[in-house]
Amino acid sequence: MNIPSDWNDLVVTAVVPAYNEETTVKAVIERLQEVPLRIEIVAVNDGSSDDTGKVLDALREDGRIQHVIHQPKNRGKGAAVRAGIDVATGHVIVIQDADLEYDPSELPTLLDPIRMGKADAVYGTRFHGGPRRVLYFWHSIGNQLLTFLSNMLTDLNLTDMETCYKLVRADLLKALPLVSNRFGIEVELTARLARANARIWELPISYAGRTYAEGKKIDWRDGVAALWHLIRFNILSRHKIRWP
Repeated sequence: MNIPSDWNDLVVTAVVPAYNEETTVKAVIERLQEVPLRIEIVAVNDGSSDDTGKVLDALREDGRIQHVIHQPKNRGKGAAVRAGIDVATGHVIVIQDADLEYDPSELPTLLDPIRMGKADAVYGTRFHGGPRRVLYFWHSIGNQLLTFLSNMLTDLNLTDMETCYKLVRADLLKALPLVSNRFGIEVELTARLARANARIWELPISYAGRTYAEGKKIDWRDGVAALWHLIRFNILSRHKIRWP
């Protein structure tokens, strides 16, 4: 699938995985609609126990969401992202968390390297000078460690492997044999893109991280699991990726 150079022809699919985000998901959808791009919104209710599913259904009924997928039970971010990728029809796919930590107004800037034919994927890095809320020291150290180990295994020089904002050409993303269910999707995506010899760019983004009291879900157990996923997808996995 060729990437149109004209903004008017380019369609971006925003995959929005949501688990118990009834208080924020509507605002995220509204912010996506304000972006000056043609955006297809695919929301995935990942077995929420609150009213997230009802909020998403209402937004679909009034035309603000193109697709809503309801997972019968909570399977994790990776499973939700994979479900969204399956139905996406845009030229470029971006993962948009439903928690207001990432600002959709930055998507046009992140999209530029792909639109101009310079990149196949763009990572929005939280560690290159963009404004950010100051939060947890050990989260930062953990992120730096995982990024460092990922870079060693992929021979990339990323600064923020764990960022949510990964924009990828749809034809490339759909060609990746993704299998992760939880937050290991970030490690797997990076490993698969490296294996596909994708051209990856990084651009700085802002970041308004949440506290656990505000609903943050990732914890130390996901960090430990990420270490296993680094081995699993960079050393043990030998999937051949045929692209383009």
